Amino acid sequence: MTETLPTHAAEPHAEAASGRLNWLRAAVLGANDGIVSTAGVIIGVAGATTERGPITTAGVAALVAGALSMAVGEYVSVSTQRDTEQALIAKETRELREFPEEELEELTQMYEAKGLERGLAEQVAQQLTEHDALGAHAEIELNIDPDELTNPWHAAFASMAAFTVGGLVPFLAALLASASLRVPLLLVFVVVALALTGATSARLGGMPPGRQVARNVVGGLLAMVVTYGIGHLVGRAL
Repeated sequence: MTETLPTHAAEPHAEAASGRLNWLRAAVLGANDGIVSTAGVIIGVAGATTERGPITTAGVAALVAGALSMAVGEYVSVSTQRDTEQALIAKETRELREFPEEELEELTQMYEAKGLERGLAEQVAQQLTEHDALGAHAEIELNIDPDELTNPWHAAFASMAAFTVGGLVPFLAALLASASLRVPLLLVFVVVALALTGATSARLGGMPPGRQVARNVVGGLLAMVVTYGIGHLVGRAL
């Protein structure tokens, strides 16, 4: 009887697809943040004044500051994650060098816990150890691929780009509209953009879009109403 390797041998494709979906979902969320944050600042200033200069200045500041903040935050977060993963990999490398038999037994027991019979688990553990001991242990113990650690610079630039793309929607709407149409046009642009990001997020998550779109739109509108009201009150007080 021919014994076959466990189904996890085909998982890298699924993990790669999952990784791409996570990146896409992060990009959608970054764009969503750009839309709401930039629109909130612009409409807050629009509540205080109808002059194009201050509104444009506030929009540029919100767009640039928000994009840089997203980039720095993502860089720090992913760098911390990467440092942790590298420390875990270094620890696993040391244990494999100092305690090879114990590590082989540990790997065997992990495959047993996944449902393999003892003999097959030993065979799988032995073959994977001979092929790539560190990769085998990192995958099953740490859920890490030593050759595919997340790049913090990639994450930072991706977040910055996503925020910028989202923030350009309300910024351009406010920049192109006349004073009388600025707030209504901004609301229309933001509602459409939030509906699109909500629908995309729901699609990536395999969920019906209705609830996600409603949450996105209602949350964005609430943020703009509050900031417009505060801007209007502050503008009148000054």
